[in-house]
Amino acid sequence: MRFLLPLTSIVRLTLAILLLGLSSMTLAQSENTQPNGTIRVGVIGLDTSHAGAFAKIMREAPASSPMARLKIVAAFPGGSPDLPSSIDRVPNYTKEFQTQGVQIVESIDELLGKVDAVILNSLDGRKHLEQAYPVFMSGKRVFIDKPLAADLTDAIAIAKLAEHFKTPWFTSSSLRFTPTIYRYRENTGRKILGAQSWSPCSLEPHHTDLTWYGIHGVEALYTAMGTGCEQVTRTKTEGADLVVGKWKDGRIGVFRGIRTGTQGYGLTVFGNDFLENDAKYEGYEPLVLQIAKFFAGGPTPVESQESIEIMAFIQAAQQSSDQQGIPVTLQSVMENASAQALKKIQPWIQ
Repeated sequence: MRFLLPLTSIVRLTLAILLLGLSSMTLAQSENTQPNGTIRVGVIGLDTSHAGAFAKIMREAPASSPMARLKIVAAFPGGSPDLPSSIDRVPNYTKEFQTQGVQIVESIDELLGKVDAVILNSLDGRKHLEQAYPVFMSGKRVFIDKPLAADLTDAIAIAKLAEHFKTPWFTSSSLRFTPTIYRYRENTGRKILGAQSWSPCSLEPHHTDLTWYGIHGVEALYTAMGTGCEQVTRTKTEGADLVVGKWKDGRIGVFRGIRTGTQGYGLTVFGNDFLENDAKYEGYEPLVLQIAKFFAGGPTPVESQESIEIMAFIQAAQQSSDQQGIPVTLQSVMENASAQALKKIQPWIQ
């Protein structure tokens, strides 16, 4: 004998299921979008040209592009008083955003109450850990512009905080996603035996050397080579850097940082059956497209483990040149920085 529900019970059950589904859809939608599909974006740091460049790309994106869904609605100017290249830019960029109808707020907490996702654009990597903390607590997705941090310790602390609060995030140089470079990550069927990248490499005394601008070339190198570097040796002169990394599978990756003479960006890739050197910088739009897809709920474009290894590569290069060019392992710098990072964030995660 089958058990049959009364008609009224069936109707109630059906309505309950429908309402539950609608509630779930509404919750998912409210997590990072508005009813009209717009993703409200907040910017932390109006002290870099990236802020205005990203905003322009969003405004001018075709309606069919994921980037058209992004709308910058609020910004926290920030700025570092002891860094002229940061603080001197804030007034003009703030005025520029105000003329575009962006609300200028006085704190990150105020900004978080008005947005669905965050671009942390502050020029000074020393600020990123402190500024990322409230964003991670809010659970809102965040892109952290280069450099991830001023040193490896803060970079690891950022990654651990994000993991603690289960907040999706990523960081990247725009060089990674330029099509002539990103193709090496997209086409995994081509065997890469080694690579050499180059980029401008100006220095800033508050940052580990290559984080300030050399990060662009290092990111391009890693886009081709992938993770797995074990050891780094750096030769540094007034006008240039040469960093040689040895990967665990025996491959060699080289970065040249340029401070004098003609400067530019490039990548040569040595393959099993090819040799290519036509990579070039192609603007910010490919990166902004990745940000848009990520803010809409897409997968993380760059895994945190890779971003941390890039910072370890840079830290090992610093220690190598500080010690007259001896080889330095990434494991050694990771162990030291990890212990310091845990101490640094302990008050925030207790």
